[in-house]
Amino acid sequence: MKHNKLVRDKIPDIILAEGHQVSARILNDKEYKVELEKKLIEECQEVLGSKGEHRLEELGDVLEVMIALAQREGFSLDDIIVAARQKREKRGGFDKKIFLVEDK
Repeated sequence: MKHNKLVRDKIPDIILAEGHQVSARILNDKEYKVELEKKLIEECQEVLGSKGEHRLEELGDVLEVMIALAQREGFSLDDIIVAARQKREKRGGFDKKIFLVEDK
């Protein structure tokens, strides 16, 4: 089965343990950035198509990709959380379910 996508670190070992052959390679930094961005889109789409416990798992996948993207830029999960809190303080969250129709 062809995949041609970024996978979690243990996936090749899991596939091998299932008795399948694996062909994989290590990406260079430029390829890694591109593939992480593609993975973020993929995982966000999976969130939209899921619900319940599966949605929670998919949200975890999105967070894992976000962490990898942040680390690539020299940031940590804590940095992401701080940035989110600062933005929430400045512009609010999404708790009030406000849908902006027009700005005149």
